[in-house]
Amino acid sequence: MRYAETGYNLEIDLTTGSIERVETDPKMMELYLGGLGTSVKIHWDRVGPEVKAFDPENLLIFSGGLLCGTPAFSANRTLVSFISPQTDLLAYPMMGGFWSTELKYAGYDKVVIRGKSPKLVYISINNDKVEIRDASHLKGKGALETQELIREELKDPKVQVAAIGLAGENRVFVASIEQSRSSSARGGGGAVMGDKGIKAIAVRGTKDVNVARGAEFMHHVQDLAKFISHRNENPIKEVMPIMSGVGSPQMMKHIDEKWHTESFAWGNARVRRKDFWTEEIDKSWTKSQTNAIKRFISCFNCPQQCGALICHEDVPPYMMKCFSKLTYAMAAFVDDLDFTWRICKKAFEYGLDSFSTPQILAFAVELYEAGILTDADFEGCPTDKEGRFFWLLDRLSRREGIGDYLADGTYWAARRIGKGAEAFDHNTTKKHEQMNIKLGMFDPLYFLMFATNEKISITQIEGNWPQAPFPSKEARESFVADWPQLPNEKFKKYFLDWEPRGEFANPYYPTPEIASEIVDWMETLHNIDDALGLCAGMGSFCFKPAYHIHNYPKFISAATGMDMDEESLKKIVNRSRNLHRAFNNRRGMSRADEKPPQDHWKHRFPELEEKLLTTYYQFKGWNYDGIPTRERLHELDLDDVADDLEQRGILKGGQDEKDDQNNQG
Repeated sequence: MRYAETGYNLEIDLTTGSIERVETDPKMMELYLGGLGTSVKIHWDRVGPEVKAFDPENLLIFSGGLLCGTPAFSANRTLVSFISPQTDLLAYPMMGGFWSTELKYAGYDKVVIRGKSPKLVYISINNDKVEIRDASHLKGKGALETQELIREELKDPKVQVAAIGLAGENRVFVASIEQSRSSSARGGGGAVMGDKGIKAIAVRGTKDVNVARGAEFMHHVQDLAKFISHRNENPIKEVMPIMSGVGSPQMMKHIDEKWHTESFAWGNARVRRKDFWTEEIDKSWTKSQTNAIKRFISCFNCPQQCGALICHEDVPPYMMKCFSKLTYAMAAFVDDLDFTWRICKKAFEYGLDSFSTPQILAFAVELYEAGILTDADFEGCPTDKEGRFFWLLDRLSRREGIGDYLADGTYWAARRIGKGAEAFDHNTTKKHEQMNIKLGMFDPLYFLMFATNEKISITQIEGNWPQAPFPSKEARESFVADWPQLPNEKFKKYFLDWEPRGEFANPYYPTPEIASEIVDWMETLHNIDDALGLCAGMGSFCFKPAYHIHNYPKFISAATGMDMDEESLKKIVNRSRNLHRAFNNRRGMSRADEKPPQDHWKHRFPELEEKLLTTYYQFKGWNYDGIPTRERLHELDLDDVADDLEQRGILKGGQDEKDDQNNQG
């Protein structure tokens, strides 16, 4: 009997129409756990570096995490992995909701899709019955509408449906996959899904998921429940309200957005409005949000309620994800929160990434104001801020007129448009839009996180460590007094020593060595969550979370029957992390690509940045170009990966000449 995992993947070839239930090797779980870990291994084995996003050979993998379907709180994430049309690298956006659990109950750990369908289809999975069904009647339908139509067609309201909208059908590079109250958004999975001719995947399951040591597992769950209850009753005092609880950020429950609206940048990530949050804004936003939210909602088996059902005036009801509340309003410079409830419904129906898309629309406005885009490009566009954004959203989703350029994202659009548009692409890393943040003093931690993580999205690497030093020693001492989630006690000293100004402040503190330790720890937590299918709000993206490095092994051991400790867990996630790195190295990624946006900080320190990157690479066991060395790959039982990189000339004898010189220096 297989524990935690089902032991089967569903393999679908859309070109031939073949459907196979394939038993997986139990060793894969031991080596990579599940979720992202085992998906990366499949991509490495089966997707060569020559494969492009819209090639039939590009695999689209929907994966439940190892703990999905078990009683573990908040184990509900679906990892969707593919070659991104934006970055040409491996992307793996995730979504919450109920889909991954339903897949596990249907008897599958993953759905692995290859090829392309000659017509628009949707896939129906009901336990052992799997069908590729005609979806021509769903062409052009919204992603949310499609979910309801398929439930009606299948005559089962419990069917979980992941669907694309018009943006995905039109291969818009920032198209998302929408499902329940969540979406798999970053990197363009919706575009890959649309290119393959898939409108939706519907899944329903009634089978069991087994755990090895049930009583022990439930004991850990009960301990977790006690902790969550305690954290809910005792929010962290030293941080802003939306980050004070477990499952944060709770942007649907908290209305005070002073920190986000004044600290983050508006428009095309250009302007900070440091005095935005007035008493008048507080009152109007409170009224708007209170009226719009009809009830709070959760993902599968989650005790928190991070989402909300939105019912605003004549807008049909829909479910809202947290940061979408701000992205369109801030990008459009619209101060009325009612605009959010209106435009997000349309954006979710189109199936669009709520981080990238608003920046792309604001980028178009900047180009128009600069005279690079003309009246001809904006013919028929309303002149008011709200109307302009709705018009641009429609054009982008349909790839009509200037929207055909914008649909490729700011990096590619700027280069297609030319005429100086490249200067307005100032907020991408590896061709991917970043958070709308522009700050003053260079931050060594965030430099490394922006530059080096494979997610290419800051919200999937930061989390457990506060975003800035606390202003007083008393506040720092209070914060570290109860912090058992830390990997070891020396991290407390790192935090206590970190000050807003002086020699123990940015940019020179944390030091490159300390910064490497902190960033590696946070990255490790994210990789564990992504392998287990855990919501980051309960683990990696949360201050003092419910799941952490000291209790992850307990849940894994009880669920799988493996004897897992912290060191063996770290080795497993380091194995998948380095395999992921090697996969992207094989596609051409190297040190030259590891750069945050040039204007992210007003004050930059080029020599320090180079030292940070070199120190971090050495800490990770990578060479000067950011490629895992043969020694590091051997430690992780990945000698075949080292052989492959050497045969391709990417890794030269384990280290390149520049790295040897650096180490000698």
